[in-house]
Amino acid sequence: MANTNFSELINSERPTLVDFSAEWCGPCKMMAPILVELKFKMDEKIRIIKIDIDRNPQVAHRFQVQSVPTLILFKKGNAVWRQSGVMVAEQLKGIIAKHI
Repeated sequence: MANTNFSELINSERPTLVDFSAEWCGPCKMMAPILVELKFKMDEKIRIIKIDIDRNPQVAHRFQVQSVPTLILFKKGNAVWRQSGVMVAEQLKGIIAKHI
């Protein structure tokens, strides 16, 4: 993903949850259905994008992602929340709701 496209996505009004992950990461695979559930529950209130750190090392480096999965919530280009590790959809929904 080009940095300009990524910057455009995270600079929007709508909160954007970025899932930094890797193909080889077991916990990252566990996050996929959780994020699908979250998108179903929150619909248009949030944008969710996945960044593969092996394919996009410059983006991972820019945000100092050192472990996967790392979730970062952006609003208007600012990282308003960040956590590494697997989380359940309800937890994420509550965190995101605070930033809508």
